[in-house]
Amino acid sequence: MPGQSRRPRSGAVHAGAPSPRLIGIPWDASSSYKRGAAAAPPLVRQALRSDAGNPFTERLTSIAGLSDAGELSLPPDPADARAAIERAVAAILADGLRPLSIGGDHSVTYPIVRAVGRALGPVTILHVDAHPDLYDAYDGDRYSHACPFARIMEEGLASRLVQVGIRAMNDHGRDQAERFGVEVIDMRAWQSGTRPDVSGNVYLSIDLDGLDPAFAPGVAHPEPGGLMTREVVDLIHDTGGTLVGADIVEYNPGEDIGGVTATVAAKLVKEVAGRMLAATPR
Repeated sequence: MPGQSRRPRSGAVHAGAPSPRLIGIPWDASSSYKRGAAAAPPLVRQALRSDAGNPFTERLTSIAGLSDAGELSLPPDPADARAAIERAVAAILADGLRPLSIGGDHSVTYPIVRAVGRALGPVTILHVDAHPDLYDAYDGDRYSHACPFARIMEEGLASRLVQVGIRAMNDHGRDQAERFGVEVIDMRAWQSGTRPDVSGNVYLSIDLDGLDPAFAPGVAHPEPGGLMTREVVDLIHDTGGTLVGADIVEYNPGEDIGGVTATVAAKLVKEVAGRMLAATPR
């Protein structure tokens, strides 16, 4: 059942499964409040490679050989930056690999999913966040980090959008969710036991403010009452379908406390990479 833990399985990499490739996307010019997320990728990498841990996931898959495209160099113009992100992700997919990106603000998800959708067709998106990020425009910007899923749904890049952890929706967000047929599992529904049921090709987008700030304080828009780290890890392990791409976004180092959020982000990167390497479709 989705959301329920299973026994750890062997760390054997599934034969023929496309491998993930890590890519850092240092972009925060589309942030609506506090910038700083552009500085996140190297700090998450540092936490991922720290001697404090090891390269094995909870299910005993080694990510020691995780392919890494490094940091993407982005031009200052937002339209040019989106085009550069899309090209970089398209190149990863053309190599037969799966993009696993470290943001950066949440606006980067739109060009990533454009590349994924053009290569693989419409996907199911599983989106972890405190906010629905469905604004038609925010402060006049249709490509703000508050808007990526509106652009994705308008272009038909996702066959389904399932959102988990929502607890800061307003009336416009509700109207947009209804307009696009978004399946919203807000925190009240999550606490009541509702879990996502997805299959096929799945793209996973994790905004770190989907976690309660007790677990991930280093974000620009902290919203109390969110998910525990354990719940997000279990979601990664137990969600259905085949992960064809993922992003972990909105880490803001300037708001962090003792590197806690970097460590959480690195944990999620590791478990997503392990899931991509070892899991068969569910």
